[in-house]
Amino acid sequence: MNVKHSALTPLGVMVLALLREGDMHPYEMVRLLRARRDDRIVPITNGTLYHTVSRLHGRGLIDEVGVDRDGNRPERTTYTLTPAGHAAVGDWVRRELGVTGRTTFPVALAEAHNLERYEALELLRTRRTLLDQELASLSQALDGAAARDVPDQYLLEVSRHRILLQAEIAWLDDLIPRMASPDFAWGPDPEHLPAQRKARQND
Repeated sequence: MNVKHSALTPLGVMVLALLREGDMHPYEMVRLLRARRDDRIVPITNGTLYHTVSRLHGRGLIDEVGVDRDGNRPERTTYTLTPAGHAAVGDWVRRELGVTGRTTFPVALAEAHNLERYEALELLRTRRTLLDQELASLSQALDGAAARDVPDQYLLEVSRHRILLQAEIAWLDDLIPRMASPDFAWGPDPEHLPAQRKARQND
């Protein structure tokens, strides 16, 4: 199946990434995403998640593996990740992690552990270089505006942008060497993830 990974929504990527940890039903997905506070970076409602799951299933990125019924509760369909879905996560994160100017970076960063450590580091270094170039260009523009006595009221957003760029560059300068260390835990551990999921649900 020819799947356009670029059409994936951030929530779709997060659902696929959850299923890389193990099979689960949408109710469990919602609980996990909220327990991990992923609703800070992507709006999550039961309706949007179930719609996302339906779309992913229709595109062959996930597949049904069973239906459970617990007492009088509605039936819950359990889903698994297909090979195409597995590849889609890495492709999406790979495309979004190393670039600037997009609103999807927080999701790409949250799912960066789905890439090999060396690849995630390379992409973050690329982003660091682009941010530095953007900061230099922005600073030059601000200096030019000051030389022309442009009133500060017209430069508020640009000044804010420069501060945010400086802060993220400093954060990356701290993160990258820490992340490069073998002491920095990285990547999924399939043997322990199911237990971790249950522990988070009980928090």
